[in-house]
Amino acid sequence: MIVVTGGAGFIGSNLVTALNRRGITDILVVDNLKNGVKFKNLIHGKISDYIDKVSFIDKIKQGQVNGWTIEAIFHQGACSTTTEWDGRYIMENNYEYSKTLLHFCLDRQVPFIYASSAAVYGAGKQFSENSVNEEPLNIYGYSKLQFDRYLRNHWSQVKTQVVGLRYFNAYGLGEGHKGNMASVAYHLNKQLLKTGTVCLFRGCDGYSDGEQRRDFVYVEDVASINLWFLDHPETSGIFNVGTGQSQSFNDVANAVISYHGKGVIEYIPFPENLEGHYQSFTEADITALRGAGCNHQFYSVERGVKSYLEALNRL
Repeated sequence: MIVVTGGAGFIGSNLVTALNRRGITDILVVDNLKNGVKFKNLIHGKISDYIDKVSFIDKIKQGQVNGWTIEAIFHQGACSTTTEWDGRYIMENNYEYSKTLLHFCLDRQVPFIYASSAAVYGAGKQFSENSVNEEPLNIYGYSKLQFDRYLRNHWSQVKTQVVGLRYFNAYGLGEGHKGNMASVAYHLNKQLLKTGTVCLFRGCDGYSDGEQRRDFVYVEDVASINLWFLDHPETSGIFNVGTGQSQSFNDVANAVISYHGKGVIEYIPFPENLEGHYQSFTEADITALRGAGCNHQFYSVERGVKSYLEALNRL
């Protein structure tokens, strides 16, 4: 059995789909469906069972897992809302939860592949997996960084595969429930369909209107990287997951406009509440990923957005 925490969420549900494509259906999905809209991400996924996150943690802590034969855990479950400032809530969901699962896997020598985040880098300009580059701008980024640090401090205990994947700006099917935290591609598509106009922020941090740059990575690429590590159990470490090539928000907007064959861009004032908490530039250094032997070829924004919107249109 393969466990996917956050399996009803954005990346988790795409992992379930990717596993299904391989013919793997013995999957235990762990999630919290308080936001019931997420059930839609599970409708077409073939899984063997579902369990609530709280029940799952209780079973882990109480040792009530004797009947489970776990081949690997993909730990995607977390609060990913970068505007959430309840530190106690974030650390319980993102840090303590991850520690519990890490030690469970270490004790049983179960491969553990977990979601970290490019948010650990904050407003820096260097995006390699080095502690000198890590300076998050929000409590979400800190929670991810602190678990990466905890893992680094326990490497001497690691006798099985443990992989942390620092996702950059992922987009694709299954993100609709994320609301404001859904990707820029998702929101621009909705705006264009409703008004014929897509809105981007005016220039900030030295960037021209809409020219802030991010490493936008298609969710199918993210799932593929997770499965590459599943196929290479000898490989452990913390790795960036991005294309290695930043593109502008204008590029995303133009890809959406190109798909629909219509639309214009409107530039709006930069929100005051985001000043000092916004990454105007991200670009994954994927040297470590390539050095591990992963030669996966990533979608560009133009190709990825087109594929995404085609998939949305089929729903």
